[in-house]
Amino acid sequence: MSDPKYHRIILKLSGESFTRPGDRGIDMNEVVHIARQTIKAKEQGVQIAIVIGGGNILRGAQFIAGNHNIQEATAHYMGMLATVINGLALQDAVESLGCETRLMSAIKMDGVAEPFIRRRAKRHLEKGRIVILAAGTGAPFVTTDTAAAQKALELDADILMKATRVDGVYTADPEKDPTAELYEHLSYSEVMEKNLRVMDPTAIAHCMEHKLPILVFNYRTDGNIERAVRGEVIGTRVEV
Repeated sequence: MSDPKYHRIILKLSGESFTRPGDRGIDMNEVVHIARQTIKAKEQGVQIAIVIGGGNILRGAQFIAGNHNIQEATAHYMGMLATVINGLALQDAVESLGCETRLMSAIKMDGVAEPFIRRRAKRHLEKGRIVILAAGTGAPFVTTDTAAAQKALELDADILMKATRVDGVYTADPEKDPTAELYEHLSYSEVMEKNLRVMDPTAIAHCMEHKLPILVFNYRTDGNIERAVRGEVIGTRVEV
């Protein structure tokens, strides 16, 4: 165990990180890869809570596009349930590697997850458990990015880390534009003024108001989660 830069972090994982690029559903090889990296990071001495998306299964906003037979709020709830499915997969992956976890849901479903209670979540973290936070905020019309920012503030995290499949925030989409340049540092206001796709505007606003730093980095590179918790210079850092 080394001396991590941070005491407690929120790690935001997209649903797409649970499957191969371009695929749908859950690929347990990908999930175990994330689990193994996360455990190695925790062994640095940092407390980790993970907020997960569900886009690999169902994204509410896309599901309702052109479909008038389902209410938008219903579609969002369906997306929240998808994050619980991902949470169950991640929980088993982490525990298969010998690390204790707790899956907590913002929507009550006692048969598979604990309800999210702030003090209980903090206690799990203090006991060295990886806490997996599912179902977003439990309310529709809110993204899991915003849920991650809210949970980071509720749990007194030192930083919000967003894991992506690219190396950070670029001037353009690096998967489409080979001339795109990586930003190493950005202010919250620059993110909003340039309309950069870091996180949704509400999440950025929450972090800006409370001066919570954000780190965007590539989780697919082995060891990057460990490097991030040690405070090494990787990805893009967003702060005041």
